[in-house]
Amino acid sequence: MNHLPPAFWSISEREMLLQLQATAQGLTTDEARARLTRYGANLLKAKKKSDSLSLLISQFKSPLILILLFATGLSFFLHDPVNALIILIIVLVSGLLGFWQEHSATHAVEKLLAVVQIKAAVLRDGSPAEIPVEEIVPGDIVILDAGDIIPGDCLVQESKDLFVDEATLTGETYPVEKSVGVMSAETPLGQRTNALWMGTHVVSGGAKALVVGTGKQTEFGKVSERLKLRPPETEFEHGIRRFGYFLMEVTLVLVIAIFAINVYLARPVLDSFLFSLALAVGLTPQLLPAIISINLAHGAKQMAQVKVIVKRLASIENFGSMNVICSDKTGTLTEGIVRLQSALDVEGAPSDKVLLYAYLNAFYETGFANPIDEALRSHRKFDLIGYQKLDEIPYDFLRKRLSILIAHDNSHLMVTKGALENVLAVCSTAETGAGTFVDIAMVRNPIQQHFEEFSSKGFRTLGVAYKNMGAESRMSKADEAGMTFLGFLVLFDPPKVNIIETITGLKNLGVALKIITGDNHLVAANVSQQMGLSNTKILTGPDLRQLSDGALLRRVVDVDVFAEIEPNQKERIILALQKTGNVVGYMGDGINDASALHAADVGISVESAVDVAKEAADIVLLEKDLGVLVQGVREGRTTFANTLKYVFMATSANFGNMFSMAGVSLFLPFLPLLPKQILLTNLMTDFPEMTIATDRVDAEMVDHPRRWDIKAIRKFMTTFGLVSSVFDYLTFGSLLLILHATQDQFRTGWFLESVISASLIVLVIRSRKPSLKSRPSKYLFMATLLVVIVTVILPFTLLGEVFGFTRLSISFHLLLAVIVVLYIVTAEITKGIFYKTVKL
Repeated sequence: MNHLPPAFWSISEREMLLQLQATAQGLTTDEARARLTRYGANLLKAKKKSDSLSLLISQFKSPLILILLFATGLSFFLHDPVNALIILIIVLVSGLLGFWQEHSATHAVEKLLAVVQIKAAVLRDGSPAEIPVEEIVPGDIVILDAGDIIPGDCLVQESKDLFVDEATLTGETYPVEKSVGVMSAETPLGQRTNALWMGTHVVSGGAKALVVGTGKQTEFGKVSERLKLRPPETEFEHGIRRFGYFLMEVTLVLVIAIFAINVYLARPVLDSFLFSLALAVGLTPQLLPAIISINLAHGAKQMAQVKVIVKRLASIENFGSMNVICSDKTGTLTEGIVRLQSALDVEGAPSDKVLLYAYLNAFYETGFANPIDEALRSHRKFDLIGYQKLDEIPYDFLRKRLSILIAHDNSHLMVTKGALENVLAVCSTAETGAGTFVDIAMVRNPIQQHFEEFSSKGFRTLGVAYKNMGAESRMSKADEAGMTFLGFLVLFDPPKVNIIETITGLKNLGVALKIITGDNHLVAANVSQQMGLSNTKILTGPDLRQLSDGALLRRVVDVDVFAEIEPNQKERIILALQKTGNVVGYMGDGINDASALHAADVGISVESAVDVAKEAADIVLLEKDLGVLVQGVREGRTTFANTLKYVFMATSANFGNMFSMAGVSLFLPFLPLLPKQILLTNLMTDFPEMTIATDRVDAEMVDHPRRWDIKAIRKFMTTFGLVSSVFDYLTFGSLLLILHATQDQFRTGWFLESVISASLIVLVIRSRKPSLKSRPSKYLFMATLLVVIVTVILPFTLLGEVFGFTRLSISFHLLLAVIVVLYIVTAEITKGIFYKTVKL
């Protein structure tokens, strides 16, 4: 039974149920559980198991760590088992530290993702139930409505005006109508109208369908398996990768040179090899993946507290660097609760007949829930005894109309409502307030004048039309012709109370708001004025269609409102904004927003969105409110700033210390630090850095978008690495020329200065402000203080002797303290100069 039926579209529903040993009432809970075990989760690729063992092993996958472990093992058998064991313990402790932090971060993120899990409606134990999509199994009966993602390859059991967007699989632009039937086994994929495919989504209508294939057994699964699709790399991920390559290049050249020179100077080969590898470990920020995971997970938890759920952690950095946000106005900028202002006849007078026909249309429609129909149903209730619904043609984004066929008093009436222009397009006559009928051409100009008048006041205007269908009990889209225009529905959706403050907040954060709406330009202009947007520049969909890509690039940045926009134009706007150098966020919750959400650097949706929008989004808001977005941007930038702090720390003091050690090793008759001492230095300086995720971030670090700048980071590394090296060599000179240190005293003194200075410098470079004006978090401060105290005490302990340290006199401590203070002061002065000359 693990083998799924081939060419299921050529098999009848009854036969397919028999083959799958299923029933039309769905599966039982026990049978579904058994099938989930047999077939596996309904996923295109298996979830990365965050099991402890895999995560622990991953901490030691670095080539440098593996080579170091191999060399340590060699040393254990050939040279010095005690020192080899110490090195091994330090490597293990460092790995366990990273494991513990990443393990906590992974579990925190899994809990957050469960909040916005995509679910599907199925029949279980004979009743409808909502279950996670990954638990769908062959034999399930799924219930589909507009906006739902198809959770597996399915055979249609029942359908009503079902249209499915299959662009992700076939590339077909227009939705495909689906219905019950049996096709030939040789029917091409795009023509199998009785089959539904995983990864596509319902545009309109509804259906019941039998799930035949799940996961990798689906058509979409086979394609993704062949292509091995992976999400596009974010700008931050690209920057981290380039930064890693840069450090690896520097490390490789340095280590090979140090090893070769030490061997040339006739030093023990194994000692020289271990020394070079230990230096490489010190130079390489091996905690960078763990630090990034911790920072992103901490950021995700903080963002969840302000009702922002992050689905893809890497998008947090893009969220922080976002400088343009595109959004529809309904529900985001406005209250999202549409109200009916009036129902008017052709002359613009109030009309109960228009209101009744609109109510009938809204009452009987069964497509996706929308605020307009809700407004009509709640505005005034009519007694519908004697009325009966016969048929329905659901709304779609091409027709922009919804038609209902109703039986009443022995007549069958088709009532249509929708966008005014699209309703007028199917009308040949109009009914006046007096009940007379005129040719539509005679009243088209007055209708347009009324439309412009309503729109200029910020009202959204729909048209209502009807047609007597005689005795017909069914209808099709072809019947939407020769209709009679009845009147207008005038609706309004007021701006949110705090929207002006919210837009100002975004502007202060350096984020430009672009409104993309299907409403006409007059409505859009009025609403934008209510929101405090002055001198608004508007570009309409028809005008956009006339622009070449080059012309759009020149105009797109200056436009504030895109009105009368078709769904397929949204993606074009976003791509144009990206090509002009912007990091673009797009906020959408509708069926037609999926491609735009995919195209944006940051796709943002809401918990109440349709499945296809929620699935495409990187970030999901638990409230459809730009105010929530403002807080999310702040948290995203805080996370970015804290991640950057670790990069600065890894490329300044740590890098400078290791570079200095490499240089001085060429001139000393002994190794400046033993391999085990280098690794201990590296481990101890990592402790404060592990608390960076909790650190405070200065206001100037979040007040405008920041982007990954590898050139500026190189300058930072060169500048502060040089400062660090100057004081390192000052330490070497003082130990050798002033204090005449022995080999063990030199190593102890250098260890003290190296660890203490690298720990304290964290408090300097964590902020652009003077250190005394920017307080670190209590965890960072306590970790730094603890490392300093342990470092001073260590040489006086038995453990210090194991590591080869010796007790130093007070004169050593005083001189080293003076050097550390001078280093901190110099770093403060250098920081002030650096940020005046380099923008970062």
